[in-house]
Amino acid sequence: MNVKEDSYRKRMNLGQDGNSLVQLLIINAIVFVTLKFIYIIYLVTQLNPQAYYTSVFDWFVLPADLEKLASRPWTILTYMFSDRHVFRFISNMFWLWSFGYILQDLTSNRKLVPIYIYGGIAGAVSFAISHFILPGMNVQGTASLLAGANPAIMAVAIATTTVAPDYRIFPMINGGIPLWILTLVYLVINFSSISYGDSGAYIANIAAAGMGFLFISQMHRGNDLGAWMNNFFDWFNNLFNPEKKKKRKSPKDEFFYNVSGTQPYKKIPHITQKRIDDILDKINQQGYRFLTNEEKDILKRAAEEEDL
Repeated sequence: MNVKEDSYRKRMNLGQDGNSLVQLLIINAIVFVTLKFIYIIYLVTQLNPQAYYTSVFDWFVLPADLEKLASRPWTILTYMFSDRHVFRFISNMFWLWSFGYILQDLTSNRKLVPIYIYGGIAGAVSFAISHFILPGMNVQGTASLLAGANPAIMAVAIATTTVAPDYRIFPMINGGIPLWILTLVYLVINFSSISYGDSGAYIANIAAAGMGFLFISQMHRGNDLGAWMNNFFDWFNNLFNPEKKKKRKSPKDEFFYNVSGTQPYKKIPHITQKRIDDILDKINQQGYRFLTNEEKDILKRAAEEEDL
């Protein structure tokens, strides 16, 4: 298991700058409020409020018709931030916060957004393909639409559970409730809320769940599927922050003095693979916050040794 993927050096606070969970919640809230505001305008100014859905909302959600999708390719991304049902939106944000917070605690702040986007894309592709291959599977046919963050959150939920299914929540209740039970409750609620006959939505959620599992499986093998995405976000952010340091401090600079000639040697205690595995098992079972300062220091040193 790659130490870099499992040693979350600093627990994120919800109000901390750069918190991916907060950013996702804010984006979802802004899009939802904006669309609702436009809908209210249509209610006030239009005799037929249904015009809002054909003129505005349909340009944000994913159509099942491949021809329409080809003319609106951006909906593969925008649909996972667009919803029209208030209670479903509130429920989705609750589940996103619940699983996203745990995921950041177990892995890092740079895994949540890639999993969310990968899951949403997997759901969109499977939704469109399923309607193309089996056009009679849905009572609405090509008029069917996919909206809301359900597939993306499904990927986050399964990814979080894959990392540590025995992670405990509410530890004050008989030692805590295993995470897999929370995930089971979410699965029941999520699938039961899908409209009757909308088989494409079921397939979209299943595909997103598979993507969440795949992402974590590859992470455990040392393959970060979200690395390119995070690098793009870093590059984009640096365009608007020219004063931000672009070069990270080399781990080598932390161990050696900047002097000419032979650099002095700094002794580092030997770290065995068994010790690292024991610490990672403890993270999987209990969470990063239960590590001692010594165990956190061992993970940090192990990660720095990999960079050398």
